[in-house]
Amino acid sequence: MEKDKSPYLPVGEIINTHGVRGTVKARSDCDSPEILSSLPRIFIKRGRDYASYDVVSASIQKGFVLISLSGISGVDAAAALKGSVIYAERCELEKFLGEGDRFIADLIGMPIIHADTKETLGTLREVFNVGASDIYVVDTKHGERMMPAVPEFVSEMTEDGIYVRPIEGMLD
Repeated sequence: MEKDKSPYLPVGEIINTHGVRGTVKARSDCDSPEILSSLPRIFIKRGRDYASYDVVSASIQKGFVLISLSGISGVDAAAALKGSVIYAERCELEKFLGEGDRFIADLIGMPIIHADTKETLGTLREVFNVGASDIYVVDTKHGERMMPAVPEFVSEMTEDGIYVRPIEGMLD
């Protein structure tokens, strides 16, 4: 079930300006803010296209990333980016993946399959983190269901789907 993989992946959002020189304050959606702050270039989606910005400097402050971008030199230019989703090139992010790790964007839309019966239980719609573990939001024939993405329930991921062993009632 190989789906088309976008060359760009969302890595955060510009949530505000910082100072008057055009620096933006960003929330990182990466495993750590250090990943976002280490990127040499970011992209902002404009319609179907991605505008490229070279990162002049980046630092981490109280868990947020402060980024100075080429071509953004004043508070008004920075304010125009507020609310924009930040993207990075997939090839720049792959070095941060561990063995067997996958990008969340690549998991969305995958079938959730019972590891023992091979029955398709639903489709992964969303992944969010609550601190202790990721939570899978699964669209099932019974409606939306959630399950922790922990080894007790998730047994394997392949190109065909995510194989799970849910407890009774979890995805019913």
